[in-house]
Amino acid sequence: MPLQKRRQAAALQSTLFVRDTAEILRGLNPHLSPTIFSMDYSISKPRVARLDVVQFFGRKAPLHVDLGCGDGTFLCEMAQQFPKKNFLGIERLTKRVEKVRRKAEKIENVRVLRADTLLAVRDLLPECSVGTFYLLFPDPWPKRRHHCRRIFTRDFLDAIAVALEQNGMLRVATDHLDYFQQIERLSCADRQFEVEPQLPNDFIFPVTKFERKFRDQSAPIYRLTLRKTSPVT
Repeated sequence: MPLQKRRQAAALQSTLFVRDTAEILRGLNPHLSPTIFSMDYSISKPRVARLDVVQFFGRKAPLHVDLGCGDGTFLCEMAQQFPKKNFLGIERLTKRVEKVRRKAEKIENVRVLRADTLLAVRDLLPECSVGTFYLLFPDPWPKRRHHCRRIFTRDFLDAIAVALEQNGMLRVATDHLDYFQQIERLSCADRQFEVEPQLPNDFIFPVTKFERKFRDQSAPIYRLTLRKTSPVT
């Protein structure tokens, strides 16, 4: 297929993704579990409605969001441990989303969105709707020329602050020291958050696939917890 036609086809597919997502969001079926939506993560500002979280889950409950949920191991185990909370996974890779769907077929408090992390947080999640975000082992993009691709930026923190409820948490884990130092610098400089002291029992959570791999390699794990302290103005 000629390059111009490939570009036209890609543009059409992008338009359909956004249109279909908007239509789905206007007619949610809360009885589907889990529910999977698709949106094109290449679009800078998709014009779609924000999630009606209560309608999405079919109930009102504290919302926890796993950013880049991978194969859904952490997401599904957390949902089973805390059945009175709602758990939303955000993942942009279709095959991973399918794995989550299969794992969560019989777990009523799990939903998953196929979407880019920043776009989902910024454009889909309602203001003050999330109790806790989990950002566990995000891609560190170790090469200096790729640092601009890292998810943890000022824009990301701003979007997280809007979506978090007052005193809500952002929990971060990485095995990459340079990335962790960047995360620490940005976090300490952001007046919307306070860095919480790390206590021994703070991270007694299910082990993700990546964490298990790093532990097997005896790699150190760096963790950070942020608490939203200042209302977004």
